[in-house]
Amino acid sequence: MPRPATRAVHGSDRKDTTFNSVMTPLYPSSTFYFDRLGENKGFDYTRSGNPTRRVLEDTLASLEGGSACVCTATGMAAVVGVLHLLKPGDHVITGNDIYGGSYRLMHEVFSRYDIRFDFLDMTDPENVRSALADNTALIWIETPSNPMLRLVDIQAITAIARERQILAAVDNTFMSPYFQRPFELGADIIVHSTTKYINGHSDVVGGAIITNRPDLDERIAFITNACGLTESPWDAWLVLRGVQSLAQRMEAHAATAAKIAMYLNQHPKVKQTYYPGLESHPQIDLARKQMSGFGGMVSFDIEADKGKLDTFFSALRYFKLAESLGGVESLIESPWYMSHTSMSEQARRDAGIKPGTIRVSVGLEHADDLIEDLEHGLSTI
Repeated sequence: MPRPATRAVHGSDRKDTTFNSVMTPLYPSSTFYFDRLGENKGFDYTRSGNPTRRVLEDTLASLEGGSACVCTATGMAAVVGVLHLLKPGDHVITGNDIYGGSYRLMHEVFSRYDIRFDFLDMTDPENVRSALADNTALIWIETPSNPMLRLVDIQAITAIARERQILAAVDNTFMSPYFQRPFELGADIIVHSTTKYINGHSDVVGGAIITNRPDLDERIAFITNACGLTESPWDAWLVLRGVQSLAQRMEAHAATAAKIAMYLNQHPKVKQTYYPGLESHPQIDLARKQMSGFGGMVSFDIEADKGKLDTFFSALRYFKLAESLGGVESLIESPWYMSHTSMSEQARRDAGIKPGTIRVSVGLEHADDLIEDLEHGLSTI
């Protein structure tokens, strides 16, 4: 099988044979005509399937080693699609430090439909085993976690799920299929916000649900079509353009993030640095076991109130104060005041998030410029 960098460029065998276009054409058509009743060229309506989106889906399925993929309008639409596999009375186990939007969807929306969610510390697999119930239907894994970059042992958790025939889904957004391959560790479903590293240019939103079982392939295709969750051809075309450079971008993100993490880890104004590649990370051995790289996300704690945070952020030149992550430009944000405000204050504290926690998405700028920028910002507080 070709290596990941090659699959990112040539992940789909679907080629344009009409004009021999090297790049996948954009098919913005909402509908496709039939040659006769029951016969068409494989597509009938873009919500159900589109030639441009299909190439992206085939590429992502290839990268993750799955059998099928559905690309969705947003990352949250992908989470919605997976949660629609559940029924009233089901129980879900997930982490207490997952992405704030996923927490909100589970805690505030799907819990209204008689689905119970347990948010717990998943770094210890025994916590998951202890939380199992007769009606547990799904274990939702996010690793590394957002924003504290804690790791969940995918292989250990999926083994627990298999014992009870429980679905195990992994949000692989932070690592991308280039650095982490959950199917090889026992996952049933992989979810991405393709807005982030897979697209990599902060110019489109999207999501993906990747499966590797015929029953899940069919069920997810049905749910996403029935609920209207699928991605537009234009957005799919943009993501497809972005994913082709995934390997090169991820290597660059990780190399610079490692330098920034080491810098922050020794800075006197930084109380703690969170990065899976640091020797001081309590799960460094697990990181080496289940990831082939440590990613481009770094978080750290400083002693600062909201006013000092504003002073710090305002002093930065290259880091833009913005939510999201995974783009070519470096972004910085406060999970307490921005990305995780959908969680209650107690839930944020339970997740380890503090008012002075800062999350960084390391871009493709030169590492020395980014470190100088952080040094200037930290000097103001």
